[in-house]
Amino acid sequence: MNTSVLRSGALLAAAFAQPALAHHGVAGVGAAGLQGPGAPIESASSSVLPAGAVLAYLKVDEARFKQYDWAAPNADYARFSMLGLGYGVTPWFSAYVFVPHHAKVEASGGLDSRGWADASVMGQIGFRYDLDGWQLTPANESLDDLEDWHFSVFAGSTLPTGSANHRLADGSIDAGKSLGFGKPAWSFGVSASKMLGQTLTLNLEASTFRFQPYTYANGERVQFGAENRLSAALSWRALTVPDKVFRLDPVLEVQYLALGRDRVDGVGEDGTGGRMLYVMPGVRAYWHNASFALGIKKPVWTRLNESNTQQGAEGKEKYRLIFSTSLTF
Repeated sequence: MNTSVLRSGALLAAAFAQPALAHHGVAGVGAAGLQGPGAPIESASSSVLPAGAVLAYLKVDEARFKQYDWAAPNADYARFSMLGLGYGVTPWFSAYVFVPHHAKVEASGGLDSRGWADASVMGQIGFRYDLDGWQLTPANESLDDLEDWHFSVFAGSTLPTGSANHRLADGSIDAGKSLGFGKPAWSFGVSASKMLGQTLTLNLEASTFRFQPYTYANGERVQFGAENRLSAALSWRALTVPDKVFRLDPVLEVQYLALGRDRVDGVGEDGTGGRMLYVMPGVRAYWHNASFALGIKKPVWTRLNESNTQQGAEGKEKYRLIFSTSLTF
């Protein structure tokens, strides 16, 4: 079972760990936003939306896969797009809704899969820690406050809006190419961020994504393996042009992913699961109330459970191209 489409789409739908907090590093207008902390390309930051602020978000993740003589047909590429909308309910709590679109294309022009996938909802609570101890993120922070440790806790769930029993061109159902999970899948994570001096920011994230078993129309009862992620990113405020309200940050991000083995009818499925490490250099630009990010993500270390049968899965990419843009108003 090739689970690449469903897994990556799940992370995008959750917008974390993936995935990723949707409003990474949106710079506010003015000196504080231009001089404040940086943000990762993909993993979660600890920033929350200001109370009453609305965020519109678009992300595209395109994975190009290595191809092998033993794999027929080969997965060629997968494209995971996502639209998101966020709202700052309070200065310390933000709520989000996301709608993803999946596309998985085989090199042979075979059983491709395209369509809208499970929507998701997400909530995030922000904290700050300083000499006075722990406190929820306040409505206003000075530049000195922005240099304190910031943390967040986030949790969410997919909604069964996508077609779990999506049929391919030959009429078959492949759970790994489905457009939905059939049941809600949930995510939970924590993040931390700290300015290391005036221009360098460290971001850390730990998160998990869990699935429920679901019986598809072909009779298979499938439960996808749990996903656990650890991420770290350094962003450097390299260029600031105050009169243009513009800022440019090179970013280096490292992501560790551990995938559990999928289970079909209660039995572990061969060719699924494993561990991998990704490195992603990229850049994030801020202009007025908009943010743009671009990164190239490559696996640099893998320990897949059955590597010689997992073409088209995570860890078998030639690269992933990550692009996102967001606008706050």
